[in-house]
Amino acid sequence: MILDLHAHSIKSDDGRAKVQNYCQWIRAREIPVDGFVLTEHRQFDLESDYSALAEEFGLCILKGSEVETEYGHVLVFGVTKALTEEFDFSDIHLPLARVIEACAKHNAVPVPCHPGRRRVGMTAHIEEYGIPEGVRIVEIYNGGSRGDEDAIAQTMATEQSYLGIGGSDAHIVSHIGRCATRFPAPIASEGELVEALQGDQFEAITYRED
Repeated sequence: MILDLHAHSIKSDDGRAKVQNYCQWIRAREIPVDGFVLTEHRQFDLESDYSALAEEFGLCILKGSEVETEYGHVLVFGVTKALTEEFDFSDIHLPLARVIEACAKHNAVPVPCHPGRRRVGMTAHIEEYGIPEGVRIVEIYNGGSRGDEDAIAQTMATEQSYLGIGGSDAHIVSHIGRCATRFPAPIASEGELVEALQGDQFEAITYRED
């Protein structure tokens, strides 16, 4: 099963894509993904129910979050209401250690995203803060990466023995599915995604040609 693990809808302040339009684009353009995860910025969308869209288009539509820490941006998979009460998702100065600790407590998975990016990526802060404890997975393919950003992420992942995922970081419809993650078994819920990420049988993939 192939999932794009990093996408933003109009629920994010800088997102310009409706979830239905992502679904339509995937089917119309035959994008080779089986679904995607909506990781809205600095929040978890407890309200939206995409089950009808998922059924209509035969896609898996899951929800996560993208939070901001002193080490840059971090995707969080397996968010629950209880986890949202552990820290303020809207805080742009969250301590990464606190996010990792809260995720461990509530069976969620934190993943630093676009870690090779200047300012908002993890590698930009290692010299100042050191290698953080508790990181196991990072995003090594990001659909919005420029220049050598993915290469920097991949080098860090190799040096630190991190596992890697892929996500498009789509903010507009045509970017969905640029990068994704291949899993060996079907995934139908946030809980199953967490379980899959807690293993090591997944692979980051990219469909970008540039």
